[in-house]
Amino acid sequence: MQFKTYAYCLVFLCSSLLCANAQTLIPAPRSVANRAGSFTVNAHTIIRTDLQDKRAAAWFTDRLSGMISSGAKAAAGAAKASALVITDRNAAQLPAEGYRLEVTPDSILLTGRDAGLFYGMQTLLQLFSDQAAIPCVSITDAPRYGYRGLMLDVSRHFFTIAQIKDLLDLMAYYKLNRFHWHLTDDQGWRLEIKSLPELTRTGAWRVPRIEFSGNTLPPQPGEKSTDGGFYTQEEVKDIIRYAAERHIEILPEIDVPGHSMAAIASYPWLCVTRDSSIKVNPGSSFAKWFPAGGFEMYTDNSLNPVDERVYEFLDKVFSEVAALFPYPYIHIGGDECYKAFWEKDSSVQRFMKQHHIRDSHALQGYFISRLNKIILSKNKKMIAWDEIAEGDLKEDIVVMNRFGEKGAVQQIKKGLNIILAPGGNGLYFDYAQSPSEQEPSSHGGNAPAWKAYQYNPDYAALSNDEKKHIMGVEACVWTENIPGVSKLQYMLLPRMLALAETGWSAVENKDHHRFATAALPAHLARFDKAGMNYRVPTVFPYTDSTIITDTFRFEVSQPPVPGARIYYTLNNRPPGDYDHLYTGPVAIVVPKGKTITLKTIVITPAGRRSIITRTVLDNSNKPKNEH
Repeated sequence: MQFKTYAYCLVFLCSSLLCANAQTLIPAPRSVANRAGSFTVNAHTIIRTDLQDKRAAAWFTDRLSGMISSGAKAAAGAAKASALVITDRNAAQLPAEGYRLEVTPDSILLTGRDAGLFYGMQTLLQLFSDQAAIPCVSITDAPRYGYRGLMLDVSRHFFTIAQIKDLLDLMAYYKLNRFHWHLTDDQGWRLEIKSLPELTRTGAWRVPRIEFSGNTLPPQPGEKSTDGGFYTQEEVKDIIRYAAERHIEILPEIDVPGHSMAAIASYPWLCVTRDSSIKVNPGSSFAKWFPAGGFEMYTDNSLNPVDERVYEFLDKVFSEVAALFPYPYIHIGGDECYKAFWEKDSSVQRFMKQHHIRDSHALQGYFISRLNKIILSKNKKMIAWDEIAEGDLKEDIVVMNRFGEKGAVQQIKKGLNIILAPGGNGLYFDYAQSPSEQEPSSHGGNAPAWKAYQYNPDYAALSNDEKKHIMGVEACVWTENIPGVSKLQYMLLPRMLALAETGWSAVENKDHHRFATAALPAHLARFDKAGMNYRVPTVFPYTDSTIITDTFRFEVSQPPVPGARIYYTLNNRPPGDYDHLYTGPVAIVVPKGKTITLKTIVITPAGRRSIITRTVLDNSNKPKNEH
């Protein structure tokens, strides 16, 4: 299963599903005024594009003509009055990435330029109904944040060019505009560096493993490394072009000085131990994490910060990265750098004394400063994770914040620009989507879609001027437990839609009830029809609960996916499509001294199943903690 299925179906399915009014748009627009009536596309409709960017016109008319079976014709120029006009005239006064859409019973006028015009097209495509009818509406729209990102880790598991393109299509449909490409880590080096061929000859491959977790068997003597892959520079250029056509910029990440085991496996002299037995990690444990914080690394995975050859290596790597990627920033990681091997190395300690470097944390600061000079010499700017902002940072670096409010406030008060990707606020999409044991394997944590939706970076400790340092938001998908596209889709959806609204929509326009009950069902129905994998919402917002009661009214206003069926049991057995079918409210009477366990499941028209919810209805008069 690949994302491309959905990319096509977005075109054809919009005409056959219920996304027919502004209430179902994701992300929610800035300003919406509903009007009476609707505009219907038919065989006499003329689509006129009055644009300087002919590629944008071709892109839109191709998709619109493809989805409309009524025979609407596309035309260019101003030769004849037309019913559907796409123009960039009078768009100069619109905000960045903004657009206007006016729909009357007789005409449609979409006005915008560059990315704004593209996003207006996405809104227009979402508005088509099953009769190719668009409800009359006036929309003025622009994003809350300029940076609306999604990170995909392709080191832990490799994803193909076609799969990346399908993901970019999905991002574009929901107005996300930054693809953070995590290209290197301990489990694989994924980018061709022509001056350092061993990085992909050795570093892109590891021994195959069915499971990928800390309990995985490490590489065995004589075992061949056949699992992995990498992107050639020509393939990367193709991806960059593809993304640019969708107004997505790509932020490459080369993770240093820690998380560098794949590079060290290729060139052992990069680390202080110079251990030639180090292999690309297949998912086996190489560190012990302590409950109180911190970790101990069994294998050296950090670059040597005092070896000039390391900086020559980095100069070669970032020269090619900078030449390849047009985005003005490069992400260098900087997180979870283990320093004990540095502290045990005599040459490192000598260097620190000679240069008056007080401790290993300051030594990492020295490394970051040296690397920043390299990045700046390539006419790029550095982005890195929170750790680089610790201590006495004097560099002008953008921080990608994953630890949340306390660190974000400190970073901004230092005058740093930041991008917010806090896992604790629901923006780590490798976390589970509920506390239930039925959820698939994950990194841990609990990050349901509502958490990403309700996240608001307007921290009270920041002034309005300080909030200007927030460039935007990003969700991260680390793939230790995500071996392929089907699992990736499940972990992304529907959370990615919540991210889209958090990044785009003004706080006052966000309404979780509208999102969950009006918008989300329409989009989930598309995924279902398209054969995509996604997490089917449960009947109840919880997965396990106990209610002290003698009666319970089991009532569902609507299924979470249109056309889905809800089945339930009252005997503590897991329900299936052979059990009680919910057809209307059910009054459940609980005898005195007894408990009844209500279990529910949602099964969509395509056969996808939610996890099972469990509600214990308790009339036993026993303390709740006895259950």
